[in-house]
Amino acid sequence: MRNKLYQLKNINKTTEKHAFTLAEVLITLGIIGVVAALTMPTLIANHRKTVAETRLAKFYSTMNQAIKMAEADYGNVNQWDKYELLCEKDENGNDDTSKLITNIEYFNKYFAPYIIANRTVTNDGTGRVVVYFADGSLGLFDAQAIVFYPNAKDYSVTENHISGGLRGDYSQMGTKCFTFLFSPTDNTTANKYHYNKGIEPYKYNWDGTEEMLRNNNNIGCKQEVSNSRAYCTALIQMNGWKIPKDYPLRF
Repeated sequence: MRNKLYQLKNINKTTEKHAFTLAEVLITLGIIGVVAALTMPTLIANHRKTVAETRLAKFYSTMNQAIKMAEADYGNVNQWDKYELLCEKDENGNDDTSKLITNIEYFNKYFAPYIIANRTVTNDGTGRVVVYFADGSLGLFDAQAIVFYPNAKDYSVTENHISGGLRGDYSQMGTKCFTFLFSPTDNTTANKYHYNKGIEPYKYNWDGTEEMLRNNNNIGCKQEVSNSRAYCTALIQMNGWKIPKDYPLRF
């Protein structure tokens, strides 16, 4: 009888469950919170990079496929109509270059029939055609330069500038927006990477070296520039549409 009672006590001890104390739970939650706070910015930045890489490559491929289809209808790209920059007239009947009018006819002829877009805005006050794509990206199209936003929500217009666009605020260029150039008819040395071609990352006046893409003081892909970071798109393309590990800008 005594042995049975001893065995029963041992069984109860082995099957007894221990609960966490409140202090242990709070300490564990605190550790999880600290780890999350340390890792979340990196995870978010890496996600933005992946989205940018994927959508940049897709935009480049999609737009140049569209140009090839348009060439089948209208001939070689360097024979297309000249894009005319349209402006409102001032009181003297002269062009007011501060008040641009979107040249929607050109876009509708050579681009619109060959791309799939969720929405197109033809008058946002910038003189550009704003195109919202199905993957959540956005393109600003004008006579030559094209500003591409991997995330359309990063695009905004204020009274004085385009956020991240080609004039005004350049702080987002190379991270939230990227520059392409469509200049197929300019047969000059400075334009050799764009002449008789489709839409390419901005390479105007480029000498062909990675060093210039990174370090040009005017439009290089670095923190401090005098104009914009227009060469960032070409730097990413050079790396197979992957953002280099030593990319100089933070996402």
